[in-house]
Amino acid sequence: MSLAALTLLLVPLLAGCLRVQVSMGVSADDRVSGQIVAAAVPENDQDEGPQLTPPAALSSKIRVQEYKQDGYVGTQAFFSDLTFGDVQQLGSMSDQASGSFQISLRRTGDLVTLEGRADLTSVPAQGTDVQFTVAFPSAVVTTNGTRQGDSIVSWTLPAGDTSTIRAEVRYQDPNTRSFAGWAGIVGGVSLGVAVIVAALAWMNRNKEPVVGGHHNKHRSKA
Repeated sequence: MSLAALTLLLVPLLAGCLRVQVSMGVSADDRVSGQIVAAAVPENDQDEGPQLTPPAALSSKIRVQEYKQDGYVGTQAFFSDLTFGDVQQLGSMSDQASGSFQISLRRTGDLVTLEGRADLTSVPAQGTDVQFTVAFPSAVVTTNGTRQGDSIVSWTLPAGDTSTIRAEVRYQDPNTRSFAGWAGIVGGVSLGVAVIVAALAWMNRNKEPVVGGHHNKHRSKA
């Protein structure tokens, strides 16, 4: 059994509008890639918004850049080729907290289980947009999220409340495959995950924000 726990500290609300978006893809060799956006509407011209800093141990696997979009400012972190064990260190990218977002990835044989809990009871509901999207290398068996296709699931997490995240998917344990068999699969899935993450980023930057939001519905922005 392999286990990874991800705790994302949700940065505090700065000017009534907060955006936290997590998009990740799990490849067939149990590697995780994706991005995290942490941004808010600035209070003044000097306000740079929430700042993410990669942990030293993952500095070669995480790239952070400035984020300015739709009137929001902050940072955007891109991570790639993380092991399930690496994922738990993503929670140390911010030392500011107003709520928490915990995710675990667990493998039992060929079954991979994603479970999570988002405690946003201390986050003001108005103007808050917290979203999580994950792409798997095969069809999702069960989930309480919104299916975006056979292997992609998303959640819109409501502020002022506590939400759960759950999904199960079956694909062969990479430790039991022959090298010749899984090498080609890994290459194909890794490319597919990269395309999915790029597409999600493109869609996010081309959508105008709207007011209001509901759990497990379409995304909303302040």
